[in-house]
Amino acid sequence: FRAPRRVADGQRDGTDPQIVFGRGYDHNFALDKGLTARPELAARLEDPASGRVLEVLTTEPGVQFYAGNFLDGTLIGKHGHVYRMGDGIALEPQKFPDAPNQAAFTSPRVDPGKPYRHAMIYRLSTSR
Repeated sequence: FRAPRRVADGQRDGTDPQIVFGRGYDHNFALDKGLTARPELAARLEDPASGRVLEVLTTEPGVQFYAGNFLDGTLIGKHGHVYRMGDGIALEPQKFPDAPNQAAFTSPRVDPGKPYRHAMIYRLSTSR
C-alpha cells in the first residue's frame, strides 16, 4: 500500500500467503513518521465511484488494518444486506502488537498515575 490500489484486489485474489493465512487483511503497518506529537496522515481511502474520501491522521507509529475477515454471511444488516468476508474495513492507529517483547519498538506501557495520550482524526471529505 505504498501506492494507491484497490483493497479488494489483494483481499480476494488468494495469492499472498499472509492474506490466505489470515483470511484477509489483519496487518499492522509501521508508519515512516513513527511516534509524533501532532497527528499526521497515516492512511487515505478513496471510493472512485462516489468520490468519498477517508483520511486517518494519528500520533501513533502504526495502523492496524483489518478487513472483516470473519464475517461469514450470518450477520444481516439494514434492508437485508448480508455481510461477507471483506465487506468492511477498520483502520486502527496503535503501537505495534508485539511491542512488549521488542526493545526497539515504542513501549505501549502505561504506568499508574501517568497520563496516556494519543490523537487520531478520521477526516471525511469528497474528491469532487
